[in-house]
Amino acid sequence: MSGAPTRAAGSGRARTHDPASLGPDQRVRPTHEDPFVASVSAVVGGPLGEHAVAGRARFLTPLRVVLLLGVVVLALAWFAKAPCLQQYPGERGLELDWRDGRQYVAMCYSDTVPLYTAERLDVGGVPYVTSWVDRRDDGSEQVRYMEYPVLTGFFQWANARLADVWLAGAGAGLLPGALPVVVYFDLSAFWLALAWLVTIWAVVRLRPGRPWDAALAAVSPLVAVHAFTNFDTLAVAGATLGILAWARRRPVLAGVVLGVGAAAKLYPLFLLYPLLLLCLRAGRMRAWGQATAAGVLTWSLLNLPVAIAAPDGWWEFFRLNSERGADPDSLYNIVAGLTGWSGFDGPLAPGRAPSVLNAVSALLFALCCLAIAVLVVRAPRRPRFAAIAFLVVVAFLLTNKVWSPQYSLWLVPLAVLAYPRWRPLLAWMVLDALVWAPRMYYYLGTDAKGLPAPWFYGAVIVRDVAVLVVAALIVRSVLRPEDDPVRTPRDPSFSRGLDDPDGGVLDGAPDRTTLLARADAILDAVAGLFGRGRRRTGVPR
Repeated sequence: MSGAPTRAAGSGRARTHDPASLGPDQRVRPTHEDPFVASVSAVVGGPLGEHAVAGRARFLTPLRVVLLLGVVVLALAWFAKAPCLQQYPGERGLELDWRDGRQYVAMCYSDTVPLYTAERLDVGGVPYVTSWVDRRDDGSEQVRYMEYPVLTGFFQWANARLADVWLAGAGAGLLPGALPVVVYFDLSAFWLALAWLVTIWAVVRLRPGRPWDAALAAVSPLVAVHAFTNFDTLAVAGATLGILAWARRRPVLAGVVLGVGAAAKLYPLFLLYPLLLLCLRAGRMRAWGQATAAGVLTWSLLNLPVAIAAPDGWWEFFRLNSERGADPDSLYNIVAGLTGWSGFDGPLAPGRAPSVLNAVSALLFALCCLAIAVLVVRAPRRPRFAAIAFLVVVAFLLTNKVWSPQYSLWLVPLAVLAYPRWRPLLAWMVLDALVWAPRMYYYLGTDAKGLPAPWFYGAVIVRDVAVLVVAALIVRSVLRPEDDPVRTPRDPSFSRGLDDPDGGVLDGAPDRTTLLARADAILDAVAGLFGRGRRRTGVPR
């Protein structure tokens, strides 16, 4: 098939994204579409009536209700961290009460608190310029710098300086006072919460006919546990806004926003890979090139001044990621812990990079990306952007040597956009959030009545299985488009002629069968080398 893309009559860009363009009957009613939501709705009187009119509320619009739910959950997230902000009178005056492993017993740990002093933010240290010396276990010394990407690093510095201003106001009697680290945490939490609300807003705008899907992101237990564990909501907001810009057919802006997000955490740039696969299949490589060039250029412009002015400090993030071993919740460490295996590199001297582990992790991720490319090629209909993006990020997390607990936030908006089904997504989110409890008590240590390592390993394995189940459901929806909840005749996107509501220039674009035929021939040739043919899956020719 070739030629210009076909669209339903009256379909246009404004109609795709403008909620006002939807009639009351063009919105998905979750209590009718999702059996789980229908059963839960019994608490508030049952499903929406057959003759009820939707979309007429003047004040309590879906967007405002979902944002309000987000505010409530973010408030709970702050209260969950509040025990770690308590103070007590010590020898030097008021001190933060982390005595007796309180941060683990109360399960309120947040990286924000120790980093305030560890990164020298409390004394006015400038990220990537200010250095300090850490002593390793073997007695050797290592010069250290800010360990985060540039946007996150200066985000921390800006909040530390805002904390100084606040404390000056408190000293003048104009504002309430507290320990500097507490003020710093609260200011950071405000901006991190705002970033998550922006994420929720973007998900609603991406689904004008399904605004209640965003409630899954708003009430996610992962938000209640990890919104303030680290600084990842900044990158999640950047990634989701990048998807929104792409959906609105603005590839350059999408690239710019993804580049900004990548300056906070690198993962938003991973979204360029699923766009590459889908643009190849749709023959829309110009848009992909624009987004990629804009993303790389934006990331470079944000990084180059720091890299030139303070090369050692800028490189610290990459050095640490290269030298760190397998984190406790990585599959590599779990296998080692349960079997006694010494790892790919064996015992390493302090400061030596686990080069074999790094190579294996990169190779496994590359193989997963190749498998995803095969999936895109073999799908009977071009997959949706969000579905492939979710699979790519999951592949990275599972094969990477680090899966910090807050990284699971990366998956939340992608999962909601890719597979808006409440039961499987909530089940995964609950299980993932619950890993926090055995994690904290594992860090507490058995000497302090914490949990033995196998309990924590078991919880992580359950989490990984839950994520794989969601990924399998998304793969099934790719191979069987009739199972895709966003491509069913009941979905307003379907009736309005939308192929991929997140696709932007991909939406309604034809499959380039020449490219598919070539890719198919290559896959057949590779399979033939092993003496095995491949089953055809009905790719349109």
